[in-house]
Amino acid sequence: MKILIIEDEVRIATLVQQGLEERGYLTTIAYDGITGKKLALQNDYDLVISDIILPGLNGIEVCREIRRGKPDLPVILLTALGTTDDKVEGFDAGADDYLVKPFDFRELLVRIRAVTNRKSGNQMMQSNILKYADLELNNQTKTVTRLGKTISLTPKELKLLEYMMQNSERVLSRAEIAEKVWDTHFDTGTNFIDVYINYLRKKIDKDFGSKLIHTKSGLGFIFQEES
Repeated sequence: MKILIIEDEVRIATLVQQGLEERGYLTTIAYDGITGKKLALQNDYDLVISDIILPGLNGIEVCREIRRGKPDLPVILLTALGTTDDKVEGFDAGADDYLVKPFDFRELLVRIRAVTNRKSGNQMMQSNILKYADLELNNQTKTVTRLGKTISLTPKELKLLEYMMQNSERVLSRAEIAEKVWDTHFDTGTNFIDVYINYLRKKIDKDFGSKLIHTKSGLGFIFQEES
């Protein structure tokens, strides 16, 4: 998942970047609004995190320009201004969420997940088919194919695969998988997540050259094509 950070305070931009990259996100930093706008419109990002008070072009205007050019690109605004009017102006400009400085980094992660999950949900409503590399999941017929070969999955394996495809190229912890796929808290004394990951690997990876499910030691799993 690729995130553009638009923030003129170098310390804050660096801290946010480091925190996100430690969790598997790919990030780019722009230190002014004009550069941030150009990067957002000319490149493919999954999310923009922008300060409001920026040199060149403020975050509200950046958000408006993004909405005109890429209406589906999620934007989270960061600012020291926390009044209701400020928030309304941000949302009116098309922001998906708004976080007041100083903020706990964990809260930013929660907002990122909420915004990107809403985006995934909207995409699923628009299309019943998920595609990644040479793998295709038809959510209406509950069928999975890879290179034209039909792969038989149990309902739980299908739900696990669907969640991983919706969150591809992002490290998923065992706790997140347990919560989102099994609707339960992860019990560190069990390895049922690993068992299901292995079931899935045998079915969608074993007989194919390119592997899609990868383990990140100490972190969890990531669904991405081998580079």
